[in-house]
Amino acid sequence: MKRGYEDLASASHAFSQVKRKWNSLDESSSLDDESTRKARRVAEHYSSRSNQTLEEREASPIIHLKKLNNWIKSVLIQRYARRGDAVLDLACGKGGDLIKWDKAQIGYYVGVDIAEGSIRDCRTRYNGDADQQQHRKKFSFPARLICADCYEAHLDQYLSNAAPFDLCSCQFALHYSWSTEARARRALSNVSALLRPGGYFIGTMPDANVIIKKLRDAEGLTFGNSVYWISFDEEYAQKKFKSSSPFGIQYKFHLEDAVDCPEWIVPFNVFRSLAEEYDLKLVSVKNFHAFVDEFLKIPEFTDLMRRLGALGDGNQDRSTLSSDEWEAAYLYLTFVLQKGGESTTRNRKQSCHNKGKMYITEEDIEILDNDI
Repeated sequence: MKRGYEDLASASHAFSQVKRKWNSLDESSSLDDESTRKARRVAEHYSSRSNQTLEEREASPIIHLKKLNNWIKSVLIQRYARRGDAVLDLACGKGGDLIKWDKAQIGYYVGVDIAEGSIRDCRTRYNGDADQQQHRKKFSFPARLICADCYEAHLDQYLSNAAPFDLCSCQFALHYSWSTEARARRALSNVSALLRPGGYFIGTMPDANVIIKKLRDAEGLTFGNSVYWISFDEEYAQKKFKSSSPFGIQYKFHLEDAVDCPEWIVPFNVFRSLAEEYDLKLVSVKNFHAFVDEFLKIPEFTDLMRRLGALGDGNQDRSTLSSDEWEAAYLYLTFVLQKGGESTTRNRKQSCHNKGKMYITEEDIEILDNDI
């Protein structure tokens, strides 16, 4: 396919008492800035989403799409994570990928998310405090959890003593950096500075090429089906986008039982060029449909798909991905970037691993401010 345009924060009392441990050095940004306010609204949306029980999850109208997304993330992690790796998980949310990282036998984990409520839930999940986690074994890797805007904070400086990381992941969230060029550059600058030479940056995000094509095929400025809809404002009534203004192209995205907030178009050719400025070279980009078509042919991933149940298990009483969910999956792509330079060893110094903890208290959560 031709590439072109391409989880209200319910912060606990304990969080309100946590001391801010760092102030971003980016004096040009402010909490009063419009892009920052929008980022906070997105954070509030994800923080406000309560953790679902297994029964509630299975009743979701997009349960099979969620399982497909988990399969895709699992495949990416299994392909690029190695035993003992130090991992930086940007926009880690409520920690939904922790088990995936544990299965990959990583050695050290740093999770960063803008939403305090989500970070708190991630801590609970990591510690195994939740009722549904009581019988699960402890995670095998030490971790740190940081509440910060990945696209504003100078993580490159704050995490310099933990770098370099072998792998960086950003799942379904990088497009939130595309509200301004400054935020997009800060995101890529953080990733590049913290990755070791030869390290990988893996992720998933909306496929702008598909979204723009669907917009132009639609009669109006809104399109979708029973599980999602996307709507553009009247300023895009001509359905044309200036190549000279690739940032800040906003649309409203609604996905049943998942997302209901503003997002931004990421023209992939611009993303690739910008990443190259930060010594991040494109290794792979695939629309979700193409990704499934390629990796579902590999036996180990076929078996994983069967176990996750996104496409059923071959039994007639097992439902599978609906056509509307499959169409929604077409809205996304996977990407893999690699940090330039001569590849360095993946062996981690134990001193870096010791900066993480095997049990994280609320006081251990590091909260970064961006208001200086």
